[in-house]
Amino acid sequence: MTTIAQDTPTGKATLPPGPRPMPYIGNLLSLRSDPLGYMQQLQRRYGNMATIHMGRTPLVVLFRPEYVRYALIEHPRTFSNEGMGPQRNDESVANEGLLTIDGEQHRQQRRAVQPAFHKKQVEGYASTIEQYTQELLQSWHTGDTLDMSSAMQALTLRIVSKCLFSLDLSNQLSALGDNFNAMLGNSTSTAEDLLNIHIDNTVTGYGKRLAATRQLDRIIYTLIAQRRENNHEQNDMLSMLITAPSGATPETNLTDKQIRDHMLTFLAAGHETTAISLTWTFYLLSKYPQVREKLQDELRSVLAGRTPTMDDLTKLPYLEWVLNESMRLYPPAWMQARFVVQDFELDGVHIPAGTMIMLSQWVIHRLPEFWDEPETFRPERWDPDHSETITPGAYFPFGGGPRMCIGMPFAQLEAKMVLALILQRYTPQAVPGYNPGLKPTITLRPKHNLRTTLLPADLNSTSAQWKQLISVPEATLTSNEERNGCLGAMLRLFGLL
Repeated sequence: MTTIAQDTPTGKATLPPGPRPMPYIGNLLSLRSDPLGYMQQLQRRYGNMATIHMGRTPLVVLFRPEYVRYALIEHPRTFSNEGMGPQRNDESVANEGLLTIDGEQHRQQRRAVQPAFHKKQVEGYASTIEQYTQELLQSWHTGDTLDMSSAMQALTLRIVSKCLFSLDLSNQLSALGDNFNAMLGNSTSTAEDLLNIHIDNTVTGYGKRLAATRQLDRIIYTLIAQRRENNHEQNDMLSMLITAPSGATPETNLTDKQIRDHMLTFLAAGHETTAISLTWTFYLLSKYPQVREKLQDELRSVLAGRTPTMDDLTKLPYLEWVLNESMRLYPPAWMQARFVVQDFELDGVHIPAGTMIMLSQWVIHRLPEFWDEPETFRPERWDPDHSETITPGAYFPFGGGPRMCIGMPFAQLEAKMVLALILQRYTPQAVPGYNPGLKPTITLRPKHNLRTTLLPADLNSTSAQWKQLISVPEATLTSNEERNGCLGAMLRLFGLL
């Protein structure tokens, strides 16, 4: 990469150095081809910060934990979400949702929905999480091979819909999942957004995203209309949104479009990040069997086969450490960007208003300066009695400051309960030869869905037999049905079915 200083119109260098941009598109080609690797390459070459260009707009990437604290916690009003991403008239995104609005409007509407995430309210969601997870487990059988990525997406979408909006979407999960995949998992649309190329057809990423959004809109606007007609108030987020002030005047309520944007934001973010976190966790537990064994030993010791209660979760520290470590290595939100609204200085570098900044969880969560053996999955690093300390700002999977993810307590409860319930019944093992790959779009998904075989939870007692079982080459099985049939026959042979 050729290094250049970034100049102001007067010629005085102010921004940190970075790779030379191409005319019109800046550094988008490099960022588009391998965003995670490119971010790490920038950090290794330029150190604490570097400048790249999104088209003609400079973007300063910050690579220090103290910079994370500066931007998200200490000086959040220096930065804005407005001006980021797609245009306000782009109907394919929730431009008036909680993730994108700013200032007093954001503070007021966040307060309006905050009761949905108060401690007692979140604890009340536990029964729904348990019920829906148990229903999923009843459809599984030892020896099945299944798409864990899709299973977790469907489960978390059903849970968030019921908990936040009193909706049972069990009959629509497949169609809804496909539409959310088109919205959130389309890698082409990210580049189109940055270049502001919006072509509405069935070929472009934007066109596919728009078609999916219109399908979701038909459901969401129908629900809003039905709730407005039904005057008896329910204690859920949809009722809170319908009565919430818009921020324009105290007596003005949110429009249907604003409510739709909030619902779309919470449905999308509320299920996507937890599903991804669980998927990566199951992958890591397959890769590190000693960690999985230690976690299942803790579950057996504390729960003895019982469904975990809220009190139980406080007695399962290793469960929390496993999830923390999973989100360190594979943060569902792999970067955060902000628009600079006030000039500021950082370590002697002047960054003017109009610049974009980016903070990458992917890079900062893996910096050797702050993480011992950063590429290793080691939940013990989260033990408060351990000698390793976590530098503030070095770990921020949920963001930080006034814009920290409002649903964090709900997401943490959901992930803990789902993981505990599944591991009490099964040991999901990635199929032989599985390589997840990386798909960094809005979130960090595996490039290839996680396929797992459901082994017994008490794997230790039958480890030799199961090692033979799971070593069957995937290529020898031509379909799910053949694979499941083969596994089932072997399980019966071993007396495990």
